[in-house]
Amino acid sequence: MKLGMDLQPLRNLPTYRRLFFASGVTNLGSQATYVTVAFQMSQLTHSVLAVGAIGLVEFLPLIVFGLYGGVLADAVNRKTMLIATEFALLGCSMALLVNSLLDAPSVILLYVVIGAQVIGAGLQSPSLDSLRQQVVPHDSQAAATTLSMFQRTVASIAGPALGGLLAVSVGCWSVYGLDCVSFFGSLVLLSRVVAPARVAEATVVSFSALWSGVRYAVTRRDLLGTYLIDLSAMLLAYPLAMLPFVAQQFHERFALALLYAALPLGALGASLTSRWSTKVHHYGQAIALAAGGWGLGIALFGWSGSLWIAVLGLIIAGWTDAISAIFRGTMWNQSIPTDVRGRMAGIELLSYSVGPTLGQSRSGIMAAAFTLKTSLIAGGLLCTGACAGLAAALPSMWRFDARTDANVALVKAAQAVPDES
Repeated sequence: MKLGMDLQPLRNLPTYRRLFFASGVTNLGSQATYVTVAFQMSQLTHSVLAVGAIGLVEFLPLIVFGLYGGVLADAVNRKTMLIATEFALLGCSMALLVNSLLDAPSVILLYVVIGAQVIGAGLQSPSLDSLRQQVVPHDSQAAATTLSMFQRTVASIAGPALGGLLAVSVGCWSVYGLDCVSFFGSLVLLSRVVAPARVAEATVVSFSALWSGVRYAVTRRDLLGTYLIDLSAMLLAYPLAMLPFVAQQFHERFALALLYAALPLGALGASLTSRWSTKVHHYGQAIALAAGGWGLGIALFGWSGSLWIAVLGLIIAGWTDAISAIFRGTMWNQSIPTDVRGRMAGIELLSYSVGPTLGQSRSGIMAAAFTLKTSLIAGGLLCTGACAGLAAALPSMWRFDARTDANVALVKAAQAVPDES
């Protein structure tokens, strides 16, 4: 079995390399900010419901602007979209910084800025995902997807760890200030990105364009299965908002930082040993099995009364979630035409973002109604059951084979990546 990662896209594709490091810098600051906002909210309110309500604030903007961002990604210059939304997200971080320096930081303002951040991310993400597909040759999509997963994972490890350390030892303002600096760095890199021209630049920004994208997703039952599995896994078994409350059950002072790091550590291990994944061609099977493993890992985490077994459960969950993400991203980029890729990326954003958003609220409400342990264990087991049910209900996803799939052949034939200097 081959281990390690294929670094060819970073070596040979300058535009991909710039996108890789630009989004990496942004992700580092944003991950630190994400955990700091939850920490600040818990400190200001001392309420599990208030922290869980973050998901409710994010829900509607994610749906509306994630879908709208997908339409824009197929209609306008994708590089322009990236830079404009990056400036908007910088403004959000500046608002968090100013609020944190007040004698009495506003909880309402925290919720408002969280909503604004989701709007910016929803508009940006489809353009980023579809531009990545454009600049990477078809046969290198698996390697590029794994590298992007690795980049996000490193940010997910370093960001929360750095954010938690600075928020507790220095103050929340220091994390928000760092996030502002990271946006300036990413803007410099994005300004040097070369966005290739597209054959289908004439997509109209309209409801009919959005609806045509939705119809495409529904008719592609193999794609629909990947979206539903990811949505179910995050909705039923997303634990991140509950980590501060789980950490309170343990005596170790480093418990919260360790729990935050466990999920991305598992994902990092999966990324660093992912070269074997290029030998797997039944992507749908890999996605369903890995997502089911995520649920079992979360159930183990919730059941354990030991910090170290809880960490093991999260590492298992992070590992299997990364495997699922690698195969999802590869399947999407290898089988979705460029002219509809932005709209599909908008739908994908909903599948992997709305799930965690609602999952935070589900876990908080269920923990308040029953117990924290019940919320985590039941959610994990329900996730595994849902993945099995969806795999049975959508056989075209389970049978998907990249070597023989007609959509993969069409995209491969149509894709033309220009030479880069």
